[in-house]
Amino acid sequence: MLGMIGRTIGYSILAALIALVFVQFWFLLHIWYWVDHNPATTAFMEARLEHLREKNPHVKLEFRWVPYQRISPNLKRAIVVAEDAKFLDHDGFDWEGIQKAYERNREKGRIVAGGSTISQQLAKNLFLSGERTWWRKAQEAVITIMLETVMTKRRILEIYLNVIEWGNGVFGAEAAAQYHFGVPASDLAPPQAAQLAAMVPSPRRYRQGTETPYLLKRTEIILSRMAAVAVP
Repeated sequence: MLGMIGRTIGYSILAALIALVFVQFWFLLHIWYWVDHNPATTAFMEARLEHLREKNPHVKLEFRWVPYQRISPNLKRAIVVAEDAKFLDHDGFDWEGIQKAYERNREKGRIVAGGSTISQQLAKNLFLSGERTWWRKAQEAVITIMLETVMTKRRILEIYLNVIEWGNGVFGAEAAAQYHFGVPASDLAPPQAAQLAAMVPSPRRYRQGTETPYLLKRTEIILSRMAAVAVP
């Protein structure tokens, strides 16, 4: 009897491990495909669309892919300054930033800083839910390693700029530039790019023409640092 139970447990563990390996392979195949094919959507975009359709079944996301060379260098610099200043130097994880975020969160007694790199954010947006669990963070780390191994920094930043949210149902640099400033992503001036970068942590707070004291201050900080940052 005990032997049968032990075999059952063993088979269950083996089946779980096989399923886990299959899931990782599925992620890796998608990442390989996206090296030279553009994602039509992401897990995060699908989740947002589902949420928006609870109120309006006919709503559509504002989203249009644009290639890297048609995104203003100003926006690339602004995003790197705001989200991941060591983007070109790390292999997916900014350990110093993670440590600082941990210390800030411990001081405040709640989560006020994340420390996630652009690669980590992209891993989450492409594949995962928004829940904060150890399992999701572990999976995010594995996907981040895959992204950094398979893709160039330029491709990671290109996809990131095209899929992150910049308003309620507004996704990607082109839709954001048109929505907030009425210009294509290629024509974003430094102040406009800095303001878009400042919106990234809380994109749904900002409708067209919305300017808050925090947003203006954050925009000035980003703008002052843009000239010193390198992008792929």
